[in-house]
Amino acid sequence: MSGHSKWHNIQAKKGKADAKRAKVFTKIGKELMVAVKEGGANPDANPRLRDVIAKAKANNMPNDNITRSIKKASGELGDVTFEEITYEGYGPAGIAVIVNVLTDNKNRSAGNVRHAFTKHGGNLGSTGCVSFMFQKKGQMVIEKKDGLDEDEIMMMALDAGAEDFEAEDEVYVITTAPEEFGTVREALESQGLDFLESEVKMIPDTFTEIDEETSTKFQKLLDQLEDDDDVQDVYHNAEFPEGWEE
Repeated sequence: MSGHSKWHNIQAKKGKADAKRAKVFTKIGKELMVAVKEGGANPDANPRLRDVIAKAKANNMPNDNITRSIKKASGELGDVTFEEITYEGYGPAGIAVIVNVLTDNKNRSAGNVRHAFTKHGGNLGSTGCVSFMFQKKGQMVIEKKDGLDEDEIMMMALDAGAEDFEAEDEVYVITTAPEEFGTVREALESQGLDFLESEVKMIPDTFTEIDEETSTKFQKLLDQLEDDDDVQDVYHNAEFPEGWEE
């Protein structure tokens, strides 16, 4: 099956931020809270909560943390309200960037995001300026390892309703329509498959190749955005040079 996920290319450059496990867990905890407030604390009756729990598990978030976040959302933190906001802009060399935030202070978030873009050679744009270059898709990433048959996994994914299956160097990438994500994920989970990544995200239609100098500058923008407590996700269409490391 065809597809240009560039999963490893993009994901490898997030290693520094993802290594800060406590911050990652805090961000996912906020997503769990929003999901609970939106549809209740019972995962069986709340598809969004099921999806966020799957994302939490893919990020190795302990079950105790997941349960605690759900209890907080339905209990003592009931008065805390997070607003979901999406910012769009351009990084250095015209890289398209989408930033999703969950915040209790949109003025603070807007200022921080704008400052990050300006500081690192980019600029914040208007709503819709780059989102047309992306498609909202569900994506599951499975590590290649002994005992996993590529053809078998592909057929399981497609039979469950996946749109696309791609074998990369180290992983299998399964793509779904957003509305089919939960169904496909649960079907694969029932077959005992584990995910390195499992979430609905914005996937670029095309990629912008950047050189090493631009890569270094852009990585600093990514680091500042991802270090912000209000920022949940950052999507972009940069293609880093082969073998580049900051």
